[in-house]
Amino acid sequence: MHVAELRRMGADITIDGGAATVRGIEKLKGAPLMATDLRASASLIVAALATAGETTINRIYHLDRGYEKIEEKLRKIGADIIREKE
Repeated sequence: MHVAELRRMGADITIDGGAATVRGIEKLKGAPLMATDLRASASLIVAALATAGETTINRIYHLDRGYEKIEEKLRKIGADIIREKE
């Protein structure tokens, strides 16, 4: 389900059965996204950090189950990331 979210950022991904083909693009763009599980949430954050623009990721409660205070840790390495109040 997170492939659709990455596509919203401009990713060139096709699914064929149990395989995904990812083709490189020049750059991703920011977009409003929805996290679907723990690993998908982490992949959306990594993709968002690679964009030129703002990305909002909703339903981040998945992240909190697996990564304590991830936004604080990412800020320490230079990420411009804010956790908004719900």
